[in-house]
Amino acid sequence: MRSTSELLAEVKEIVESVVLRAVEIDTPLIESGLVDSVLAVEIVLRVEVVLGVHVPPTEIAEHLATVQALASFVAENP
Repeated sequence: MRSTSELLAEVKEIVESVVLRAVEIDTPLIESGLVDSVLAVEIVLRVEVVLGVHVPPTEIAEHLATVQALASFVAENP
């Protein structure tokens, strides 16, 4: 089982690998223009492959706007 900080680091790494830049864990990804719908789907797919957690694409667009929020969702849905 991953610690919270390990999971947060993994999710941050996944997001950064998709957006190709460093992000802060509490920066609104979609609102800031770092992520559009295509990149959101790519993030969801990578989270599913790497972490084995199904994330409905609508969740990242509506509720999982930050790395922190996405990591919390993953932690709550093992």
